[in-house]
Amino acid sequence: MSQLKGLKHFYIPDEQSIYLLSHADAKKLKDWVNLCISQLESLGYSDIELLGKGAFGFAFAGNAPSGESRVFKFSRITLPQHVQDRLEEEAFMLSHVNHEFVPRFIEYQQIRKQSILVMGRAPGEDLEKVSLKTGPLPPRIIVKIAVQVGELLSSFRQYSENGEIKPIVHGDIKPSNLVWDAKNESVGLIDWGSSVFAQTDITGQYVGNNVMDLMSGELHQTNARLGDVYFIGEEQLNGALSSPRFDEQGLASTLYALASGQSCRYGSKVITPSSLGLPKMLANILEYMLSEDPVKRRQGGDYLFNHLHVLKNMVFTRDIPHQYTPLIPTWLTRNHADIETVVYSSRKSYLRQQARLSDAIDEKEVEELRYIDDAQFDRYYKNYLQGMGDTEKAFVSAISRLGRYPVVGGMAVRWEPEGIYVDSSLNLYDETLKTAFDLAVNNVINLARAIHKPAVFKCCMFNAKNTLHIERDSEDEDFVPANGVSIPYELSRTSAQKDDSRTHSYFEDGDDPDELLKLPQDIIDTIVQLNSIHHTGCIIFEALPKHLKIHNYYTLLDHSQEERFKALLALLVQQIPEIKGLGISGFMKLPYKDTRFFEHKAKLPEKYYPRNPKAVIEENA
Repeated sequence: MSQLKGLKHFYIPDEQSIYLLSHADAKKLKDWVNLCISQLESLGYSDIELLGKGAFGFAFAGNAPSGESRVFKFSRITLPQHVQDRLEEEAFMLSHVNHEFVPRFIEYQQIRKQSILVMGRAPGEDLEKVSLKTGPLPPRIIVKIAVQVGELLSSFRQYSENGEIKPIVHGDIKPSNLVWDAKNESVGLIDWGSSVFAQTDITGQYVGNNVMDLMSGELHQTNARLGDVYFIGEEQLNGALSSPRFDEQGLASTLYALASGQSCRYGSKVITPSSLGLPKMLANILEYMLSEDPVKRRQGGDYLFNHLHVLKNMVFTRDIPHQYTPLIPTWLTRNHADIETVVYSSRKSYLRQQARLSDAIDEKEVEELRYIDDAQFDRYYKNYLQGMGDTEKAFVSAISRLGRYPVVGGMAVRWEPEGIYVDSSLNLYDETLKTAFDLAVNNVINLARAIHKPAVFKCCMFNAKNTLHIERDSEDEDFVPANGVSIPYELSRTSAQKDDSRTHSYFEDGDDPDELLKLPQDIIDTIVQLNSIHHTGCIIFEALPKHLKIHNYYTLLDHSQEERFKALLALLVQQIPEIKGLGISGFMKLPYKDTRFFEHKAKLPEKYYPRNPKAVIEENA
């Protein structure tokens, strides 16, 4: 299993930041992106931009000579051929879809060894990005998305070829795969990499009239792709034969996540659908569709599809901004630095406390993903989350969501029999995101309150652009910083001499099983001296065989100590060559002894959209 060691990293950014790559890897990535852009330009396209990168490829946008906006998907050429062929399979499935809510297939072509899928571009922004900007979406919009995607899935169920019904399964319905056109309030379903023809229909009967098909071994083995483990339902996760039910589960997860301002389906026992201010009918449907009982899930799905016309005719008033109270303080940093947040957390230690996780990984998946050594792909391993309760999964996901904001700081949560204790320092760099961020933090606290097992969880968030990189040619050499390397810091707006802070080691105080790197005593001594100065922040040393990363975030609170603080940071840089061994170790300091206490709370109270919203507005007026 040695080839999977990269997947067992304890921090997983959803998309590996280029600022965390080694110089050589970052250059390779930039060169490859530039090559893709030049290939598209040679084909006559203009205004090309990188949209994003995923497990199997990269997506670009550009304009055709006709002026039409298009999307291009490139497979990663470093992948085995059978994996690159998935792009052709995606093109094949997309070519069968003709619907106003799906950007059309244009062509599939190959330039030398490089495969390119060309599609229309859905106007707008994906709903995960919209959700991060706004927080939970208004009930009116949630219902609109439910109706549009419901109608789209209904058409997939009716798809036929040569008079034979062949239902289409998208296989990966989630907020980031739905593009929202705010101007026209319409969706576009994208990313068909997990799509297949269904093997069974919604009743569980085999699809197809051909006796030979029914007798073939193919019906004993699923053709389904995995999809995103944070949104797919139990059947798809556990390898059932592909069915249109997969997509209704993805839709339920998506509606719930967008209505609650989360990035997964797993919080529904705590932040329940009935607590989100949705119309009672839709809240009840989602309660059923997200149930652990498979019969209830099917009943909820059937009810949704049979009552889309009722949802379509619901009456709403104007959208009203969320009224909320922040459960813990968050701060705005006025200087608008362009930061790229990464979250490091004690998630592995926390998971270890929650359950003994199985290290067994499906051999087929190992073979399929043998080429992957990038930490981001850990999120695709369902085994990584197995053995954990749904609420714990939702909590871990909610922490990761905080890292999608321009924020630095840290948080420590301690569970005790009487409740939870929270220390935090969260500094946001964009005031337009304050409401959405506060609501995301509230979700973290609400989920934590529903967990009862004694444990400690710590995380810190830093700007990946400040990460220092020091490289060496072999493990026998020391890591030697270049001339002029320094650890940056900021000054707080006002100086504060009083220090009521508690020194946290990064992770649990004292030695931690994940901190595999044993730091030299000189560095420990320097950090102890730093801790005597009133400041907040973190420093994390991550030593790889030829690459040392020093992640950092420091804000000095006692300005009178600036010269000493600067000198100690300079001393840390001088001591870097003393670092031996591999692994990670770090320290975090939260600024104030201002621990917040919350009693345990199993779930949020019910809250529905008013049956007669106009009457409520008149009454309030």
